[in-house]
This record gives sequence, structure tokens and C-alpha cells, in this order.
Amino acid sequence: MNEDSPHIAHLDGRPATTDDLGPLAFSGHAHFTAAQIRDGRIRGLDLHLERLRFASVELFGRALPDDVVRAHLRTALHEGPADVSLTATVFSTAGEFAAADGDPTLLVRTGPPSSGPAGPLALAAMEHERFLPHVKHVGEVAKTHLLRQAVADGFDDAAFLDREGRFSEATIWNLVFWDGDTVVWPEARVLTGTTLGIVRRQLDALGIGQRVAPVTPADLPALAGAAVMNSWTPGIPVHRIGPTELPAAPHFLQTLHRAYTAEPPTAP
Repeated sequence: MNEDSPHIAHLDGRPATTDDLGPLAFSGHAHFTAAQIRDGRIRGLDLHLERLRFASVELFGRALPDDVVRAHLRTALHEGPADVSLTATVFSTAGEFAAADGDPTLLVRTGPPSSGPAGPLALAAMEHERFLPHVKHVGEVAKTHLLRQAVADGFDDAAFLDREGRFSEATIWNLVFWDGDTVVWPEARVLTGTTLGIVRRQLDALGIGQRVAPVTPADLPALAGAAVMNSWTPGIPVHRIGPTELPAAPHFLQTLHRAYTAEPPTAP
């Protein structure tokens, strides 16, 4: 933490130096998780730990123990404000373009808290599939490029269509739809967000119906609502995807937020 900012960057539990962070500016072989911390607590801690563990094994063949990750999170949060945005990034000391990996290393950064845009959003429908979609990795130049293209075309953001013509996810969001009675998750190869995981298990606990189904542009006119979610928020309304207008669905949005807030926050 520096004198000008209450927010920090820690590498393996100690303040990160410029030399530590320099190589990361050019690194695309890393993964991360992002969370909103309120009063020093986090919702879905188990999902964040599982994400980091799974992705580390996928990319590096081994993972930091959960207790080590939690200790580094506690250290970072102890030195900052009670309410922050937190990003935990895991990379290898071997760097990129190396045949063998080094030890996984954890960078924890905090910044101002966020709840995302108010919406409603208009999303351009664009053909795109992420590499290793099940991993929240940092090699995402296409997402920023497509976001900017969507904005240039008069939209707020972009929703992605896979090679089979199904909606999958959006740039930094999971997509979710409403058919008037049931929450509909798009069937496709996507990153399962931690907020999505929280909402799904709490919808089950609340007895609210949900299903997984393919959703194509042709299906949109029959739907009763749509939203996006990520670590900022469990639901921002979407009023248009491509040329198709979608109805406002306040009950649907309230349901998503109700499910998310039913998840008890915990301290690392």
C-alpha cells in the first residue's frame, strides 16, 4: 500500500514491487478470480477457491493450497478498506513460452468497490468462442476488441454466439434469460462465473425453477427477459440483443438479486 492510495498489490503475501509486476504486463499465461468484498467478507469463497485450484491445475499442473490462498487474501484485506474490489491472479514463475512451469505465484490486488452499470444494456450479437472457456484466464484481447466494436456500432456491450449459433456469454458477463416462469441458463461452452454459481445454488434453496437450454437469436422474441451478471452484480437488465427488443422483467431481476443476497458472506 502506498501513501496516496488505500488499495494494495501483494505478491505471495508481501507488498509487490515494480520488478515483481513488470513481467505481468506482458503475460498472457495466467488466470484469476475477481470478487466484491464488503465489510471484509466475500460471498462464495468456496467457489473462488475452487476456481483458482482448478485453473492452476489446468494451466500449471499444480495449485497453491487453499489455506495459503486464504492467508494471502486475509493479509491483503487486513491492510485495506473494508469495502473493495479484489482480484487474485495466479501465474507461474517460469513465465510464458517455457516448456516447463515454475511455482504458482499469487498476486492479490484491491481497488475501489463497484456494483457495475445500472443498465438496461443493449448487446450486439457477435460470433466468438473463447480459448479454454472454462478457465478465467488473462489472454482476452478479443473481448476488449469486440466490446469496442460493439460500442462503435451503437451498443453497450457484446453477447457471443458459438459455432452452433447458440448464445454463450458476454464479454465479462454470464448471460441469463427468463421465460416468464423459469430462469434459463444458456447451454454452451462458457466460464461458470462465481456469481452464477452462487445464484444457481440459492435459487435451488429458494425453490425457484431454473433450467439449462440452448438459446439462439430466433428464440429471443419468445423470452420474457434477459440479464447479465458477474462479480460486480447478480443482475443487470438487458433490453436488446442485436435487433431484438426484450421486455423489462423487474420480478426476474429481483429474483436474481434475492438469490445472491441469500448467500452468507464469509471472511477468508
